[in-house]
Parts: sequence; C-alpha cells; structure tokens
Amino acid sequence: MEINSKIEKAKKGDQIAFTFLLDFYWNEVYGFMLKRTENETTAEDITIETFSKAFDKIATYNPEFQFNTWLIAIAKNVYIDLLRKKKASLFIEITDNEDQQAYNIADPTPSAEDALIKEQNLSRLLLCIKELKPHYQEVIQLRYFQEMTYEEIALKINEPLSNVKVKLLRAKKLLAEIIERNR
Repeated sequence: MEINSKIEKAKKGDQIAFTFLLDFYWNEVYGFMLKRTENETTAEDITIETFSKAFDKIATYNPEFQFNTWLIAIAKNVYIDLLRKKKASLFIEITDNEDQQAYNIADPTPSAEDALIKEQNLSRLLLCIKELKPHYQEVIQLRYFQEMTYEEIALKINEPLSNVKVKLLRAKKLLAEIIERNR
C-alpha cells in the first residue's frame, strides 16, 4: 500500500518519493542485472540508467503490474540496447590509412584559436549549468570541476551513493536539454 502512494507521489514529481523507490528497489534491479552481466560496473550502470528511464517515464507506469516487474522490464531493455551497441561497435571497420591518420597528429598542443574557442565554450557551459536547480549544479560542480569520485560526492553531500549516481545522470540529461535549447 505504501509503495502505491510513493509511486503516485513520484508521478507528481515528489523527489522524496523517487528516493524512497530508488532505495527500495535498487538491490533487486542491481542483483537481477548482476546475474545477467556478471560484471558489477555494467550492472550498476544499467541499474542507474534503468531508474533514470523509469523516473522519466513514471507517468506511463500501469499499476495493474507490479512496480518491480516494470523496473525489471526496463532493465532488460537497457541491457539489450547495450548488447546491440557492443555488437555494432565490434563490426566497425577501420582502414590502414585511417589508422595511420589517427597516429599522425602533427602537434597536439592547442593553438591560440583553440584556446579561445575552449574558453568561450566553457563560459557558455557555465551559463547553462547556472540554469540547473542548485542540487544539480552542485553534483555537476563536484564531479566535473572538482573531479570527485561518486563516493566522495556521496560523503560530501551526505546522500546514498545510488542517489548521487541518479542525480548526476539526471543533471547531465537536463544540462544536455538546456545546451540544445540554447544553440
């Protein structure tokens, strides 16, 4: 009964309900994917993406089905997509000429123009980051500017590691939308 009320609150955008659902179902989804992938990092990445997709599409959740069943279906689809991408990347052909070009980079140091473009891009990026909500700004700042690990961020902001990962994923997704809109 409590799960259904949390789901309804999450559908209305309640972050506390999202966090509850994430904490409640994390181990089940992660364990399911760990059995299939036999790789902790891959299982964790799939689990993070699963929750991100689930929270983005929570309005489409049909309460006739169990919530964990819905999450597992999403996780399976994320895993299938990952396998397809891996399979596709195995068949990319690189000619000897292209391979040689990759190694023949004349001067890897940036020119004055490159430095100016980089500075302008950074300035634009910072403006876009400022459009995010403060808690998203914070995780972006800690991860990409202070180069902290997920674990260090979790300790710094006093939140569970799984929350940090999902928050960072959502922040990146929102930031990408802002950047696209500002082009």
